[in-house]
Amino acid sequence: MTDATQLTSAIDDVKHMKWWGWGVDGVGFHHHDKPGFAPFVQMAVGLDVNEPAPDPMSFDDVEVPASTASGEFVQQLERIVGEGRVSTARLDRVVHTFGKSLRDLVRVRSGRLERTPDVVVYPADEAEVQGIVDAAADADAVIIPFGGGSNIVGSLEPHAQESRTVISLDLGRLNRVIDIDEESGLARIQAGALGPDLEAQLVARGWTLGHFPDSFTHSTLGGWVATRSSGMQSDKYGDIADIARGLRVVRPGAVLVIRAIPSASTGPNVREMIVGSEGRLGVITEVTVQVHRTPQKRVVLAYLFPNWEAGLAAMHAISESDAAPSITRVSDARETGFSFATGKESKGISGLVTKGLGKYLTARGWDTDKMCLSFIGYEGSDSHVARQQKLVGRIVKKHGGIGVGKGPGVLYDQKKFDTPYLRDFLLDRGAAADVSETAAPWSRLLPLYNEVVASANRAFDEIGIKGWIMAHLSHSYHSGACLYFTFAFVHGENALAQYDVVKGAIQQAFIDAGGTISHHHGVGLEHAPWLAQDISVEGATVMQSLFDAADPNRTFNPGKITAR
Repeated sequence: MTDATQLTSAIDDVKHMKWWGWGVDGVGFHHHDKPGFAPFVQMAVGLDVNEPAPDPMSFDDVEVPASTASGEFVQQLERIVGEGRVSTARLDRVVHTFGKSLRDLVRVRSGRLERTPDVVVYPADEAEVQGIVDAAADADAVIIPFGGGSNIVGSLEPHAQESRTVISLDLGRLNRVIDIDEESGLARIQAGALGPDLEAQLVARGWTLGHFPDSFTHSTLGGWVATRSSGMQSDKYGDIADIARGLRVVRPGAVLVIRAIPSASTGPNVREMIVGSEGRLGVITEVTVQVHRTPQKRVVLAYLFPNWEAGLAAMHAISESDAAPSITRVSDARETGFSFATGKESKGISGLVTKGLGKYLTARGWDTDKMCLSFIGYEGSDSHVARQQKLVGRIVKKHGGIGVGKGPGVLYDQKKFDTPYLRDFLLDRGAAADVSETAAPWSRLLPLYNEVVASANRAFDEIGIKGWIMAHLSHSYHSGACLYFTFAFVHGENALAQYDVVKGAIQQAFIDAGGTISHHHGVGLEHAPWLAQDISVEGATVMQSLFDAADPNRTFNPGKITAR
């Protein structure tokens, strides 16, 4: 699906994704060089991907509600940020209406939008953000901060019944690494910096943030903080809540400042209140983060385990050992099969399997339909990496696993940010695919996994379709880890009604089996129905009280996380 003539924003120096899907125009998923993909999808969900996709919708056919922003208010905003930095153009407002969840994409592709922002504003610095916030507060307008637009839990959309003027405050021009305190390993970075841009600025000076979420290429530092993001290398560098040490947050008439102190005993942690607040407490303009010297060596190795239980046990053992890898990830058998199917004919782990590894494993007594693929990353000096590989290698061997070298890890590194394009490819052909992730103690991970898979399969049966669910473990901690599920099915006429049955079953299974509603995607509107079950009714009440007290006029992204 593409419409190249309609993908140019009114603001040409801020990067935006396609209005109808993930990433940039001209980049997409292609399967013709992946011979295993078409038969895999046919087997998994009954979809023939060789059938051509229907013609895409033209942006001209999208019904966009008229902006309700008054000319006077628009002019006031222009006086703050300058001419050409305020837009009421249809495309700008549509791009800023949703994130990139399945629900978002189905709705925007339908061409009928109930509510969009009335005006999009592009400030250049914190002073201009302050001016916008103060003007919005005086006019009783709503502000929804916008970073890269990659959110998948409904944190960006205005409420359909919102009668006030809605401002989408795009932070894309606040994109600089301001300063690095090299002695302390701290960097001040503007909140609108996209992952590749901020990392390039850091690497040029010999530093890295070490935060690489799946959305890295199209998400921002401020967005990571606002949703409590976690990156692929969190085992070494920590989640964003560990990385972010100082904050600047614009509120009506003032800036909330959290200094980058290593640790403090100053009452309830206000920084922790801001992290994960999804724009409800103000507009994050700057973050002081921990940074690290770029490692001398970085390598990702692939391993195979005979089954899911062995893979989970190995990851647990690694977390308890002296080993300190940067990545610990293991896929279940279904996701392993998917990984083989997306490999090119002459490259990757699928090539190894077809050229004899499968026979070798069968000879060892493995059922190759049950084997699980793992990626483990190492960073540091040559000697450190060598020691870590030895420690992990012993644990892998103890749990019946084998190493399969660097090649698959190189391909993993190359493909790790491309998966969302596959969702667009499937949606073009009438299949819905999405993700849900949780975290739980080690003792609950296997029972939780089994319950989620069973719940999803019951949901597929309920709506009468052939569905697929697969998972991987990632982001290991002392007491537990994250389980990340991907599910897909060929949808009928009411895709979202079917999606709600499956998504709801998975989220409820998280709670029932002892997990959380989200490990790193946030709450937004999508996960809010389960919040009180997760943190208790009283916990949700305290959270709502915080929002009510800090923002009594409901200026900042109202209704996200909690109902009001």
